[in-house]
Amino acid sequence: MTLRRFSSRTEPLDTAFLAKSLQGASRYYRIAGYFRSSIFELVGEELSTIPDVRIICNSELDMVDFKIATGRNVALKEKWNKIDVEAEALLQKERYKRLDQLLQAGNVQIRVVPRELLFLHGKAGVIHYPDGKRISFVGSVNESKSAFCHNYELVWQDDDKASADWVEEEFHALWEDGVPLPEAILAEISRVASRREVSIDVLKPAQVPAAAMAEAPIYRGGEALQPWQRSFVTLFLEHREIYGKARLLLADEVGVGKTLSMATSALVSALLNDGPVLILSPSTLTLQWQVEMLDKLGIPSAVWSSQKKVWLGPQGQMLSAKGNPAAIKKCPYTIAIISTGLIMHQWEYGEFIKESGMLLSQKFGTVILDEAHKARAKGGFGEKAAQPNNLLCFMQQMGRRTRHMILGTATPIQTEVRELWDLLGILNYGVDFVLGDSQSVWQNHEQGIPMATGKLRVSSEEQAWQWLSNPLPPASDHPVIQNIREIQGIPSYTFCCSHDFEDLDYMVKSIWLSQCLDSEFFKANNPILRHTVLRKRKQLEDDGLLEKVGVNTHPNRINPGQYQHRFIDLGIPTNTPFEVAYEQAEKFSQLLQMRTRAGGFMKSLMLQRICSSFASGLSTARKMLEHSIFNEDEDSADSVEHLLSDMSPGESACLKEIETQLSRPEAVDSKFNTVKWFLTEFRTEGKTWLEHGCIIFSQYYDTAQWIADKLARAIPDKVIAVYAGLGKSGLFRDSEFNAVEREVIKAAVKSRDIHIVVATDAACEGLNLQTLGTLINIDLPWNPSRLEQRLGRIKRFGQARKFVDMLNLVYSGTQDEKIYNVISERLKDTYDIFGSLPDTIDDDWIDEEEKIKKRMDEYMHEREKAQNAFSMKYQSTLNPESHLWEKCAEVLSRRDIVNKLSEPWR
Repeated sequence: MTLRRFSSRTEPLDTAFLAKSLQGASRYYRIAGYFRSSIFELVGEELSTIPDVRIICNSELDMVDFKIATGRNVALKEKWNKIDVEAEALLQKERYKRLDQLLQAGNVQIRVVPRELLFLHGKAGVIHYPDGKRISFVGSVNESKSAFCHNYELVWQDDDKASADWVEEEFHALWEDGVPLPEAILAEISRVASRREVSIDVLKPAQVPAAAMAEAPIYRGGEALQPWQRSFVTLFLEHREIYGKARLLLADEVGVGKTLSMATSALVSALLNDGPVLILSPSTLTLQWQVEMLDKLGIPSAVWSSQKKVWLGPQGQMLSAKGNPAAIKKCPYTIAIISTGLIMHQWEYGEFIKESGMLLSQKFGTVILDEAHKARAKGGFGEKAAQPNNLLCFMQQMGRRTRHMILGTATPIQTEVRELWDLLGILNYGVDFVLGDSQSVWQNHEQGIPMATGKLRVSSEEQAWQWLSNPLPPASDHPVIQNIREIQGIPSYTFCCSHDFEDLDYMVKSIWLSQCLDSEFFKANNPILRHTVLRKRKQLEDDGLLEKVGVNTHPNRINPGQYQHRFIDLGIPTNTPFEVAYEQAEKFSQLLQMRTRAGGFMKSLMLQRICSSFASGLSTARKMLEHSIFNEDEDSADSVEHLLSDMSPGESACLKEIETQLSRPEAVDSKFNTVKWFLTEFRTEGKTWLEHGCIIFSQYYDTAQWIADKLARAIPDKVIAVYAGLGKSGLFRDSEFNAVEREVIKAAVKSRDIHIVVATDAACEGLNLQTLGTLINIDLPWNPSRLEQRLGRIKRFGQARKFVDMLNLVYSGTQDEKIYNVISERLKDTYDIFGSLPDTIDDDWIDEEEKIKKRMDEYMHEREKAQNAFSMKYQSTLNPESHLWEKCAEVLSRRDIVNKLSEPWR
């Protein structure tokens, strides 16, 4: 047996020890340290000639994360990417190239293990030789060039068989627990080895998404846009190329990720100098848009505050002079986000006024309308039923003011198929390639629907030409269309063909148009399919593109005893102060409705806020007594604040009584104790909800802040995070609160240092919380799709639990309880709990429970009938390997992208 001892103090270990020891080796088994330093600085010269090299390293991941391939790969790539890639790609260019070559050669295998098997200070190796000889070594040295050359390290080498057996036994035990280094990291090493920054002018439009997104925050964080999201951006660019103007309806189901699809398209459009971008969404979603674009795409945008008349930046900072409505024409960033509520309330005498009118004096590169189904005909009965509402009217005018337009909605058909035609009609304004010009038969939905569904068939070539020629599809749509265009010499940029049937070439009339007589032709080739994109969650789950995670809802009527009598049916008990305050809130609403037609909105606002929490009800009463409302409710800020300033003595008395009652010592909110009990005592799968990790959602910041503060004091050894918009995020511990950025919270949740997050809907879209296994809705938005969006934060790839738990809290005897009673009866199975519930429960449904039931049943019947009458077919298969932007080596610098998107409107 020969022992040798090496110290880097007395000799260079890379030459005196490693290089000599590895000469002529046939195998090399190595227990290394942290995976990035161990892999990145592999000594390629020594390893490249050894046929079998195996290295096991530490990943610093929890065992729970480690077991789930998706979460593990995301986390490992995120850790790998915690460097400044711009500097690294130049400073370490040659090292990346050598490492890429070494890993591509195939003789080196690398595995990683979870941090429960820490061995950062236990490093060893075994070297085999062709003659059967082995040497083993143990020391402090990492498998890196800098460690062997520059660090102070000690190595103990031994050629004894027992020593080699011992090290190999340790190595193989760890190797069996390890998993191969993800392909994503190997691809990133290869990408950075070839990386170079380019300017936008050298790229073709189709290359821009990859160049802009390869190093966007979402990709640096180990995630990626999903295949269907990437395909939408690609389609947007294809339509931009074919038509010159992209006009698309994105109708993906709730929770599939429409925001990122549309936002990335807007980013690409802006980088291509198409012009300013205007995003219109409900006020409750404006901050979600801003947060998601910053957190996922790394780009700034400005939100217009309808109440303060000022542009707000990503940190809530004012970007323009407060109180200046004219500033809406000069957004300080390329991408602007404005509430649709502003538009709904700024229409007088047949025209848009104030800021809405100013917007219609501008020209845009891209306009996006989120929740586009809100742009519709007024409905009801009488002469005005078919008239467009204000939003639909605005979008029709905007169609002529913008180059590209994207409409996003999960429910393009509410209860009538003609609603889909209204949306396609918006897209057609200012162009003629969506539904054709005024002479097009596609303009009439009563004719178009039967044709698109196959119920109406063309009976002659002349009739086929009538349906095909206006609008005439692009040649790429079908060989028949390609041949007709070539034979007739119709340019690629012409989409409304003026050729009369009699003037068509003989081959077109007798051969090609006859193929259009097939009953399936117009079902597969029509304007709806051409300009509408819809992906269904179930199809994506069946294709393996979305994780299938079940949901157990609480409370349920099946086993009420498990809750220890904490519920009265589905509601939780209240107390006298709340009951009196709630009666006064209803009385206030009634008085207001007697005085003004706007009372319906105020009733919804008041009742939803007081049903959120005692704290929210108290702050709302105080705010209204000051003749003001919260930013979260600012859609109707102008009219509401005017109403409040004219309050009658009776209305004021109601608000003062609410304030008095909810300020009493006896006004103890039972929602807090219920939440605490579920977190610390109620168990599912043998664990408390605190152990599973929990996200608590509220519509309102005052409720979120209240519950987080109370929980922090009640569970003093836990940090409670508040995740909100406009710079309101932070951490509670005991009675302390520290403001922190949202990124800090997301990182701490990923690493499981935080188990409880309280979030507002305003920040919902930016969250991926698959490390949390339970969800509490502390209040009930009168909007089932909002509940599904909340659930989507934990019901996603990487979720460790096959079934997550969701608790819905409503006060007994309130409007919320009535609504939840009706909703709960209609929840579908555990994998599709929201089914075909309405997108929003209208204000005029909520007077009484029977009325809600009746209206909801009518709604669901009408929607089912509409969907059965018009069954849209979409491409259901997506290639997940298409458009892998994360592999793009020619990239736009992040600084150039941010600078470009920081240009103001002109």
